[in-house]
Amino acid sequence: MRKGLNSLLLLIFSVAFLVACEGTTGTTKDESSVTGGSSSGTSSSGSATTTAAGSGSGWTGHPLDDPNSLLARRTVYFDFDESVILDQDRPILEAHAQYLSQNPGAAVTLEGHTDERGTREYNLALGERRAVAVRQFMSLLGAAGQQLRTLSYGEERPAAAGHNEEAWALNRRVEIIYRSK
Repeated sequence: MRKGLNSLLLLIFSVAFLVACEGTTGTTKDESSVTGGSSSGTSSSGSATTTAAGSGSGWTGHPLDDPNSLLARRTVYFDFDESVILDQDRPILEAHAQYLSQNPGAAVTLEGHTDERGTREYNLALGERRAVAVRQFMSLLGAAGQQLRTLSYGEERPAAAGHNEEAWALNRRVEIIYRSK
């Protein structure tokens, strides 16, 4: 019963958050290209093509390939020893969740990573917690469960070499890897 109530409250909060976000005025360059200000239909393979209206980029092609779109950003970062999604990365995940919900044939692997501090086992578990946090967030925003796979590499695949805070910050991440568009 308690689990059902918690799920209901989380759903209500998410819907309220989305409604509040829709009420903001103005559209940034990235938002217009993610929402596909004007859609030019679908390609012969059935995948969507988008023109980023108002962005000035004149981009036509697959939305995942638009370098000016939030969809081009496929890495989100985490604080030390945390699996909480940072506010600055929420728009990226919202854009990917929207894309996935509008493209049921698309699928991603969410790869969790950590910095080198901690044991191998701890870091594998932390990487998994990060990937699961991203999966849950994207699921709440409409991405289907079968579109989201999680995988943890822990500290095994660093993005940056080095033994300092700058390198560690780049290694604490989840990468969004598209398996199919």
